[in-house]
Amino acid sequence: MRDRFTSSSPDLRGVKAREVRDSVVIRFAGDSGDGMQFTGSQFTLEAALAGSDIATFPDYPAEIRAPAGSTYGVSAFQIHFGGGDLTTAGDAPDVLVALNPAALKVSYQDLRIGGLIVVDTGAFTKRNLGKAGYETSPLDDDTLAPYQVLKLDITQRTLDALEGLGLKQKDALRSRNLWTLGLMLWMFGQDRSATAEWVERKFAKQPEIARANVAALNAGHAFGETVEMPMDVVGYTVAKADVPPGIYRTVTGTEATAWGLLAGTQAAGLPQLFFGSYPITPATSLLHVLAGLKSQGVLTFQAEDEIAAICASIGASYSGVLGVTSSSGPGIALKGEAMGLAVAVELPLVIVNSQRAGPSTGMPTKAEQADLYQAVYGRNGDAPLPVLAAATPADCFDVALEAVRLATKYMTPVVMLTDGYLANAAEPWLVPDADELPRFPVQFRSEPEGFQPFRRDPHTLARPWAIPGTPGLEHRIGGLERDAESGHISYDPDNHQRMTDARLAKVRRIADDIPEQEIQVGTPGGALAVVGWGSTYGPIYQAVRRAREEGLEVSHLHLRHLNPLPRNLGDLLRSFEQIMVPEMNTGQLVTILRSTYLVAAEGVSKVTGKPFKVSEILDAIRTRLER
Repeated sequence: MRDRFTSSSPDLRGVKAREVRDSVVIRFAGDSGDGMQFTGSQFTLEAALAGSDIATFPDYPAEIRAPAGSTYGVSAFQIHFGGGDLTTAGDAPDVLVALNPAALKVSYQDLRIGGLIVVDTGAFTKRNLGKAGYETSPLDDDTLAPYQVLKLDITQRTLDALEGLGLKQKDALRSRNLWTLGLMLWMFGQDRSATAEWVERKFAKQPEIARANVAALNAGHAFGETVEMPMDVVGYTVAKADVPPGIYRTVTGTEATAWGLLAGTQAAGLPQLFFGSYPITPATSLLHVLAGLKSQGVLTFQAEDEIAAICASIGASYSGVLGVTSSSGPGIALKGEAMGLAVAVELPLVIVNSQRAGPSTGMPTKAEQADLYQAVYGRNGDAPLPVLAAATPADCFDVALEAVRLATKYMTPVVMLTDGYLANAAEPWLVPDADELPRFPVQFRSEPEGFQPFRRDPHTLARPWAIPGTPGLEHRIGGLERDAESGHISYDPDNHQRMTDARLAKVRRIADDIPEQEIQVGTPGGALAVVGWGSTYGPIYQAVRRAREEGLEVSHLHLRHLNPLPRNLGDLLRSFEQIMVPEMNTGQLVTILRSTYLVAAEGVSKVTGKPFKVSEILDAIRTRLER
């Protein structure tokens, strides 16, 4: 990674100079019960309030409660913050906070050489070292020689800070993460008032817990202010982001998706958003967010299984509201027949797939992009539907809005692809002016004269949306093939051909209603195009920018619409000598591009459950252009 150091400025205490950095990457890591997600989230909040651009990567263990101290129970939260255009959570942390041996073992080799490791020596007991697979302590040998190491007994310092508050030791140690957060906020010149206020609100009914957490936060901050650190451990001032004026808030992909679906419902003029869901990691959080929007016309339904969830959502769309359902890959597989039903009856439905790693149960809390085939092809019979993919957490708002537009205009189910990384990651979002959002009001059929339930609009090929109970608009609907106009059950072979062709033509016609593909970085034509989709946007964007700074002839194309593909995409791809497609799968978009356009696309595959690093894509670009 490039050195982020730019200059130094006098420290306010007059003891040491604070280093000034363009941006910094911090990773908080500890046991799944150590509050690392809270710690990272609050640091993110304080950094955002201070004016930094941010990108985060929460990394959860897959087990609900893994054995304490085990390596597979490590929970981590990585934040990249500072000035500039930050689109990734950073390749390598500058600072690692490790609250136990397992957290250190899992994370230290990701740290940049010369980076800082802050460890809680109080947790490096013989028992904890054994759980992490250490025979001897890495703090006592040369394991950490390439790094700076700040050894602090955070456990004891937390107990000292809370002495006299009447807490049991077990309860007091739950504030260890707050002490650590206070130290990191001091180290990077961040305020702590928003965190203190949040704690007091959160524990308003447990004032003793609120006092303890605030005391630990203040104690960690005071330690940084008053204690002589080693000479090579200093405080930092991090650059602010230069962003357009407006109202910003930190948003996760899940939150942005929920608000985009709601905005789309209102843009369509529909009375309600019905969300049918069944809990599954990492999709469940969308149910949680939407359940809090009841006052905005959202009705959530936690069904007994995935099939019931989607069928209830189809029924809601039949009744004249927007039906939405969500899941991850395993649940989407269970929804497959009902997705075909939605294609057959031609009702609007939004299906959100928060992809996760691996087949079957796989790795539930890790990210992957391996459901593209499933989204485009994964139904019995010819059952085409539009597929969209969000690129960043904030982009989830726009993609969800677009999914609603296509679903209601073309009377079709639409798949929106996110993944575990996008769902949980966060970035600043410029809150849009509600009055400037697009409007696409639906037109329900109300006139019975000449009504035929499957007689299509000549422009969109969509059938009319007729609400049950409307006088004179009674009609049959179901999963069996139906007559091309009346909707009555039909086994006529020519009619089935017409219906199959019509459903396919309707989805293909959407290509005329979406933007042509643009170049994110670079120019049309040249030596190499790097084509991505979904959450690979950030690392591809940064890698291509750096490659072009090196004088390499490379451009970046990022796809939002995956079915149908943009109408100019084939010509764009054929204007490049080479096409490289980084994906967190074994080459699914590669296959689609090759079969659709007969181009020699080559994949760069990563299926570790973690996002691409900028350096990995940059190395792949260099390798291809050197051939």
